[in-house]
Amino acid sequence: MTTKIKQISKAKINNPILIEGLPGIGNVGKIAADFLVDSLNAKKIYEIHSYGFPHSVFINDENLVDLPKIEIYHKPRPKNDILIMAGDIQPLDEKSCYEFCDAVLDILQQHNTKEIITLGGIGLPKIPKNPKVYCTANEKPIIEKYRTKELDSNIFGVVGPIIGVTGLLVGLASQRKIPAIAILAQTYSHPTYLGIKGAKEILDIINKKLNLKLDLEALNEEIKDIEKEVSLKSHEFEKIQKTLKKGLPQKTDISYIG
Repeated sequence: MTTKIKQISKAKINNPILIEGLPGIGNVGKIAADFLVDSLNAKKIYEIHSYGFPHSVFINDENLVDLPKIEIYHKPRPKNDILIMAGDIQPLDEKSCYEFCDAVLDILQQHNTKEIITLGGIGLPKIPKNPKVYCTANEKPIIEKYRTKELDSNIFGVVGPIIGVTGLLVGLASQRKIPAIAILAQTYSHPTYLGIKGAKEILDIINKKLNLKLDLEALNEEIKDIEKEVSLKSHEFEKIQKTLKKGLPQKTDISYIG
């Protein structure tokens, strides 16, 4: 195994629901997950490193290097605790993505995880004025649970394969008998565009369904900070992907819908 999961702090975790949001089209999932971590004041409990992550480091605001990592945060709640998986990168190739998702699912099973929600974007050639939100899942009951008039489950023909952790985690969770749903918002597919409107639509849905009591107006206030942080990391990750593509066979495609 090339995926290493380090426990940062111990916590009693009660029948959790995992929400995943990593970089992808419009960074919709990442924006939503980062906002959840801040708004819920969630505490970091796991740090994940992998040889399947980009072979580079980020320079932090102290002028020191940070290895690429993905983190899992914890928010205690009376019935189902919330776990949030957030980060600045995704695994770069198919094998690494499978291995990463399996390693995460091992941890989730240890904590008796009840559901998984993955968040991502659906790329469009133009900026959507009112982004539509779609869902798919590994079983029908979880779709019924999260169904609202704002969430369209008629996704067949709307998107192609859901590439990356956002899709694969849902698929592999079925082998562990963990209900999982992917919630995807329309966004502009330009690499520098941030799908904040789409992220807000997704957050509105899960806020109501999970009773998270989020102040979504605060997302508007944080837009400048989000744009600065996400744009910088996304630009660096995009350069890494382009560099890798030059050295890969023509048939290899490194891209993410999440």
